[in-house]
Amino acid sequence: MPIDPAAFRHHPRLEGKIRAPEDSFFRDLDLEVLDARMREAGAPADWRYPDARREEMRRAALTERLQAGGEFWVFAYGSLMWDPAVDVMEIRRATLQGYSRAMCLVDRFGGRGTPEAPGLMAGLDDGGTCEGLAFRLPPDGLERETERLWRREMVAPAYHAVFAPAQTAQGEVTALAFAADHSADMIEADLPRETQLRYLATGEGMLGTSLEYLENLLVQFELLDIHDPDLAALCRDAQALRAENSLLPER
Repeated sequence: MPIDPAAFRHHPRLEGKIRAPEDSFFRDLDLEVLDARMREAGAPADWRYPDARREEMRRAALTERLQAGGEFWVFAYGSLMWDPAVDVMEIRRATLQGYSRAMCLVDRFGGRGTPEAPGLMAGLDDGGTCEGLAFRLPPDGLERETERLWRREMVAPAYHAVFAPAQTAQGEVTALAFAADHSADMIEADLPRETQLRYLATGEGMLGTSLEYLENLLVQFELLDIHDPDLAALCRDAQALRAENSLLPER
């Protein structure tokens, strides 16, 4: 079923701009099918966490909080902002303390990039603050929804789960967020801007292009009055580079 309109009461402009869970590629992600696609893309056999290991990490991160009850919030800073793939009861604009958005997640195996033309997406890096969204999940479905969330965000080494204070106009909440794991191969925190532009302009895979990812992110920013001139400039320059590359003769 679509997201309840009541979830958008704080931000009515977002209604219709966040994908319904059942329409998401990630909602019932079949990892065996994904394994086959990744093999075709050239990924190693051990590209992802084994199912048991992923579930072990989920339980280690969440068991105490799930048993304690109370509201459960998830912080969205990238594609979760328009495609959460989980049931949502309430949506708030939020500022996460202690972390900042960085274009540091490099995709070489099929999502939004390839080994020949890597893609680029956002990660949550240490320090500063990050503007995004906080989603409140339904209390009667937390096991089911967090398992889906882990299958999506923690499928392979890239992130680690953290709980951090998020400021909202309706009060502070503690939110689950997925922060960049600097020991993971997919995280490259110090990419030169020229490399970021190239990855954004040329990266493409089964989820679409890296440029579309960034464009979608900026659409949500506009709806929420989030201002990030550096990211907007990066998008404009990547669009120009992609257009320039499309005019070059094929070899």
